[in-house]
Amino acid sequence: MEILKLIYLNTMFYVSFFLFSAVGIPLLSLLVAFLSLFMSHRRTMKRFRRAINWYGTVIIRVLPFPLVRIRYKDFAKDDERGPYVFVCNHQSTSDPFLMACLPYECIQVVNIWPFRIPVLGKFAKWAGYLSVREMPFGEFSRKTVELLGQGVSVITFPEGTRSGDKPIGQFHGSIFRVALQAKCPIAPVCINGNKKIPPRGSLLLRPGTIRVHKLPALQWEEYKDMKPFELKNRVRDIIAREQAVMDVKA
Repeated sequence: MEILKLIYLNTMFYVSFFLFSAVGIPLLSLLVAFLSLFMSHRRTMKRFRRAINWYGTVIIRVLPFPLVRIRYKDFAKDDERGPYVFVCNHQSTSDPFLMACLPYECIQVVNIWPFRIPVLGKFAKWAGYLSVREMPFGEFSRKTVELLGQGVSVITFPEGTRSGDKPIGQFHGSIFRVALQAKCPIAPVCINGNKKIPPRGSLLLRPGTIRVHKLPALQWEEYKDMKPFELKNRVRDIIAREQAVMDVKA
């Protein structure tokens, strides 16, 4: 009976996902296109990215409920409003959708495959998402600094691949070199509880509660004298410690 219930809830989620996407994406696109007639390109892009955030919020909070529940907590409400370089651990394919929890104008640094997803990949490109593997570091750095200068936060998963049930992997150093150049706050984000939502190699959502914790940001003054290698390990250790605490409380 439990298996049948799980299959039923998954079926309902995926049917709802495709129906909502088929209706919601065109409507949000038309709304942004209409607003673009009266706004500058910069303000239009801000609304476009906000629309993507709305879409993601429905996907993670509404459609999978009650099978999956999301708990977001900001441990640094007194931080500056950004922009930030958000550094996140990477456990599951659901991680990019969970970034809709962050109440900021954001783009994501992604691998190559998300751009190949039908429709969603195109919208990610139009929103300014960056594929670090498809551009030289100089171009990646320039575009990232430019976005941060416009007030757009940048979300990264520096493990580069999902860790799943394994400990947090080693971080790549590219985004930390950019942060040192941009002199912006680095905000660690710890994701916990979605190792099997869905598990690697499967689309089956398991029941559970996913927790997303935004931790206090490292300010420029705190890390300006660090080398990229030292900085990436510092941020990784912060996330790993929070992960261990969340595992105990789960």
